[in-house]
Amino acid sequence: MSTRRSPLAMALLSLVGEAPMHAYQMQRLIKERHKDDVVNVAQRNSVYQTIDRLLRDGLIAVRETSREENRPERTVYELTGAGRETLRQWMRTMLSARAREFPEFPAALAFMLVLPPDEVRAALEERLVSLEARLAELDTDLTESGRFLPRVFLVESEYQRAVLKAELDHVRGLAGDLRAGLLDWDYRL
Repeated sequence: MSTRRSPLAMALLSLVGEAPMHAYQMQRLIKERHKDDVVNVAQRNSVYQTIDRLLRDGLIAVRETSREENRPERTVYELTGAGRETLRQWMRTMLSARAREFPEFPAALAFMLVLPPDEVRAALEERLVSLEARLAELDTDLTESGRFLPRVFLVESEYQRAVLKAELDHVRGLAGDLRAGLLDWDYRL
């Protein structure tokens, strides 16, 4: 059986590969390590659904179930041999092959003609504010984290920064072209 690969499944397998743990601990570690910038754990249910799928597919196993006083029952999971091999294969694929992804922003650019040019420019200028704020936040995080963490723990933030900077430059240029009238269309919708 081939398990469907996802960033969340990869993250959960990686965590139980470090040490056996329960679902709440996995979600907490992802957030504590700021990996929730690259893995969506906003919905606790998605963590549990992914764990169920990994368990069903034999990539993780139940190590133990316990209940502490006045606490809900907790199931601790561990990585199986099949899970270790699957994780290693996913990592090789995810690092080497460009995935076909469909983010919202390029799709919105592709269909921006449904708005008048001035509205597009205003929306892009609004986006610039959030991009600049996020870039400043990433720069601060990288500087502060770089003081005590080895670079290997920061490479995804470096990547996010590079992509964000490229997007910021592109959006800034696009908004400038709209402002200068170098990019225009007949709005008819």
